[in-house]
Amino acid sequence: MKRFLTILLTTLALAGLLCVSASASSFDGPAAELSAIGMLKGGPGGFDLEKAPTRAQAAIMLVRLYGAEEEAKAAYAAGDLKCPFTDVNETAAPHVAWLAGKGLANGTSESAFGASNPCTAKAYTIFLLRALGYQDNVDFTSANAQEFALSLGLLDTSLFTGTFLRDYLVSMTYQALGADLKDGDTYLLASLIESGAVDAAAAKPMTEKIEAYRALQTSGAAAAQGLDTTVDAKMAMSFSVKGTDGGTSLDMTQKADATIKGRIQMVLDKDLQMAMDMTVTATDGEITETEKMEYWLKEGVAYVRSGEDAYQMPMGMGVDVESLTALMEQATGKTYAAMLPFIDSITEKSSGENTVYTLKLNNAFAGMINGLTGQILGVLEAEADLDMEMSFSLDGSTITYTVGKDGTLKNAAADLALKAGVKASDGKDSLTANVSVNLDMTMEIQAMGKNVKISYPDFSDFEDVLGGADGPTSIFTAA
Repeated sequence: MKRFLTILLTTLALAGLLCVSASASSFDGPAAELSAIGMLKGGPGGFDLEKAPTRAQAAIMLVRLYGAEEEAKAAYAAGDLKCPFTDVNETAAPHVAWLAGKGLANGTSESAFGASNPCTAKAYTIFLLRALGYQDNVDFTSANAQEFALSLGLLDTSLFTGTFLRDYLVSMTYQALGADLKDGDTYLLASLIESGAVDAAAAKPMTEKIEAYRALQTSGAAAAQGLDTTVDAKMAMSFSVKGTDGGTSLDMTQKADATIKGRIQMVLDKDLQMAMDMTVTATDGEITETEKMEYWLKEGVAYVRSGEDAYQMPMGMGVDVESLTALMEQATGKTYAAMLPFIDSITEKSSGENTVYTLKLNNAFAGMINGLTGQILGVLEAEADLDMEMSFSLDGSTITYTVGKDGTLKNAAADLALKAGVKASDGKDSLTANVSVNLDMTMEIQAMGKNVKISYPDFSDFEDVLGGADGPTSIFTAA
């Protein structure tokens, strides 16, 4: 049992650190906001976020992002624009014709645009980069478009698994509207308002949100290279588990309160490096126990030490280190831009010499955690020969950031109500666990950027997580 809990704690730690990037979610709120400014239009079935966008639909969105929809429609109606493709309907024809005339979209052949073909995440990324003023084969190539977009603070489309959906298109569009244009003069939505393509009054809620978050982004920019922060958290938990351990039946329910104190360090200048030292004190009202857990990531290997147990797990299978590094970059310096589609509202107020930003997150945040956890579980399943499932839901979530008078991020606090369900089996034993947690957490920033330094212990006595010469043969029991 203890070995499984160690693995589970590692999973939860990673999930907590990574829960700031995009993934499979339902962006109903952002879709409604895009609709309010004329950027997205639904049909009788609503916005159809669960459906795949077509190339024609993506073309319409791109023309709107250029602020050229009325221009395209007027020119097409006057006969000044003609659509060179035979498979485009009258709704999309002005848009496709305008893009083709500008050299911004090609067909799948001389006569076909591939209008009904599904649009891919990569193709839509390229569309967004063009709308921001970047040029193909000058600023980026088709091969590196998604990586280049990530470097600009756009969403990490590698996290979109399965079919690319309108849901994802909405989140990517929303994110791009808050991104800088290539010339750096302003951000995309502001430029559309300035040109008259978007009504300023209709866009006011979005512009206020984007501008507050852009200021917040600047405050933590140095964290893109490194972050060193203390963590102080209080949790009220209820926990139930059913299953078997070595053939013995398990069925227990428990409530407990816990405090977590520790430190997290991340260096992202080159390869991702991490150190996490956490002390957990838990009580069920009768018994109080304290457990110290340490976690490190160095040169593509994860190391975990909990009590007298010390394990290591290569990270090279399931998720490569480069992808994990990209995620962590979004979890630090790029977080502030990359979270725009997950924010329901932002309030800003002064507190002495500081500025306090309070973010209310929308329902897409829970879906994001589920998607990221699925990736992490994939690594554990591959490395430890486990069959695992985990799901999260959030009843409410608020994050508060405090920025000093020098414009630098000082601390962050989170108030979350989280529920998690876990299923695990190693072919011998299995269990189902359900956890409900109310979390109140504060992080005080100690250093950012190149000022972050990590010291590592000697890892020579850390066992392989499964299957070592003297290691366990089960996730629950020792050999």
